[in-house]
Amino acid sequence: MNTVALLLMIIGALNWLLVGLFQFNLVAWIFGAGTILARIVYSVVGLAAIWGIAMLFQRSVRHADAHPMEET
Repeated sequence: MNTVALLLMIIGALNWLLVGLFQFNLVAWIFGAGTILARIVYSVVGLAAIWGIAMLFQRSVRHADAHPMEET
């Protein structure tokens, strides 16, 4: 699931790169601007980003558990 979420986030980021550089929205071009399919794609990419945020915090917790602070 983490890999799928990462791939979706990369796709979303590349779409934003196209929008920023060329004012070209690939998702809207493929599925149509404002269509239900485009909204589904945007929603799935957004959910992947939320999953990515959770992955970020899980890594922080795992890293802290692997290297506990020494008590003085």
